[in-house]
Amino acid sequence: MLTIAAVAYDPRVVTVWEGICDYLTGAGVPADYVLYRSYEAQVNALFARHVDVAWNTNLAYVRSQDRAGGQCRALAMRDTDLDWTTKIIVRPGAASSLADLRGKTLALGSRDSGHAAILPVHFLRAEGLEPERDYRPLRFDLDVGKHGDTGASEIEVLRAVLDGRADAGAVGAPFWARAIETGQVPRGSAEAIWTSPPYHHCMFTALPDFDPARADQFTRALFAMSYDDPAHRPVLDAEGLKQWLPPHTDGYGSLTTAARAAGLL
Repeated sequence: MLTIAAVAYDPRVVTVWEGICDYLTGAGVPADYVLYRSYEAQVNALFARHVDVAWNTNLAYVRSQDRAGGQCRALAMRDTDLDWTTKIIVRPGAASSLADLRGKTLALGSRDSGHAAILPVHFLRAEGLEPERDYRPLRFDLDVGKHGDTGASEIEVLRAVLDGRADAGAVGAPFWARAIETGQVPRGSAEAIWTSPPYHHCMFTALPDFDPARADQFTRALFAMSYDDPAHRPVLDAEGLKQWLPPHTDGYGSLTTAARAAGLL
């Protein structure tokens, strides 16, 4: 039995993992799942060998790699985990470039959110903007331990920008796209003035000595899921992807550097 760890950041997670484990079992890979309240608990469970595979955020993945000296096995990721970006959003006219943020208040998400806190600070630092010295961070540390998965802190970032508590805010591009699509951003009330360099998000992670044959069996089953198959599509939709991909491990360098600078590694 393959045991997969995931974090319960939303009730729908149960539906997701029931579907994935049912699929895997039907594909000849008997599987079960264990839910944890935080990614820190999940990473500890992986290293304690309570589970075989962990469905990690990018921060949990780089923490696992750091803990294992870079030897953890990256197994698979979603097509939607490639090339994430962060947006800096403002009310129209409040700023037009990063230089305009000097002396302003920047809303940031949970301190353990790669896309809404850790990476924005890192990328702004690369542009010569230091927190406290060049801009005032307004942090929303909500659902710490979930690594920004719930989106709660990004909702507060958006609200702070819209109501004027912050001059600008940092949110993940997927959240920004959904906020526009669902009407959370009234027409003409906010705009993105900057997009970060790309980085990657979640990764199925195993310990360095995870049996290669079991890893191959697991990933082959995942890669066989097809969005064109009506039996597979609801599961894929629930987890926000159309295709499982082999691991692309080249998109985590910026987060590794940023997390180390923030004291998170």
